[in-house]
Amino acid sequence: MHYTMKLDLLKPFERLPYFTIAGFKHLLEDGETLDQRARELLSRWKQAGYILSLKRGVYMTRRFYELHRTDPEFAPAVSAILVPQSYLSLEYVLQQAGILTEATYPVTAATTKNTRTIENSLGTFVYRHIKPSLYTGFSQQEYYGVILHRASLAKALFDFLYLRPLPRGLRTNKLDLAEDLRLNLDESSPEGRNEFKMYVEISESEKMNFILDNLRRTVWQP
Repeated sequence: MHYTMKLDLLKPFERLPYFTIAGFKHLLEDGETLDQRARELLSRWKQAGYILSLKRGVYMTRRFYELHRTDPEFAPAVSAILVPQSYLSLEYVLQQAGILTEATYPVTAATTKNTRTIENSLGTFVYRHIKPSLYTGFSQQEYYGVILHRASLAKALFDFLYLRPLPRGLRTNKLDLAEDLRLNLDESSPEGRNEFKMYVEISESEKMNFILDNLRRTVWQP
């Protein structure tokens, strides 16, 4: 049967943010060479634009994409599908909160896995490695069954500065880090500042202690 005549097989997945080859194979007729047939159909549907490939063996229907691509949680959910053990952080969270205003950034997340960048037809997704002791400071939510995690503003700021190089030669009292990086931190709450301080203490990082002192001196004055 021609592959376009079997498009009804995609119907069950149109309300889901993603599906896998394993899940799709259960819908094929008995007697077919399941793995080969599934890959053949999905490959042709991808070429024809009926489905989008998120990563190897994981797909999204064009219908779900068209219905939900403007949802605020759509891109975050895709990020969580690509690397489930991750949380939104860094530039993406800071930009959404108006702390970073100078440029447009891809979806950024932190993970205890390796640093990597994943590009697909839905965009660019950047994952930065962070040590297990700092894998904290995020909340959990759900989007069409996908569990995603988002850093608090304080943790996103900490991750952004912690993972950004700051040569020792620049660590002087002349440095105004917030101004140099165009960080809009004037409206930071006392609670957020205390939370940031807590992560600095957990990190036991000389660089982050300097950054905390710098922010207190320049933008977080009493």
